[in-house]
Amino acid sequence: MAKCDEGYLCAVCGRDVSAITESALYLRFVLGEVPLELLHRLPECHIACDPALAQYVAHAEFAPVVCDGPFDKRALDAEFVSAEEARVTRAFARLLAIPKLGLSVPEYPLSVTPEECSS
Repeated sequence: MAKCDEGYLCAVCGRDVSAITESALYLRFVLGEVPLELLHRLPECHIACDPALAQYVAHAEFAPVVCDGPFDKRALDAEFVSAEEARVTRAFARLLAIPKLGLSVPEYPLSVTPEECSS
């Protein structure tokens, strides 16, 4: 089977990342943290397999994840955690909506709002 026919395997657990709504890479792309030109070159993983990111998703359609260690949000500044939860959860909601929006890939990232610039 050709490499492109194998799908995208999670670099952490090795299982298939079968939908964009499970993708930490695309979540980071929606957040503006991954440039379009690197999207196809970076390793993929499930959102839940990236606890440093996943712990900030506070959405009914996502099971809470704990990130033990130095990046555990429970040990971080409450204001920072609140801002990150709002930012990442907004991006996760966008990720869930993408399959229904009919957007091209360059249109996936969220626009930066004035509130996000001031934080």
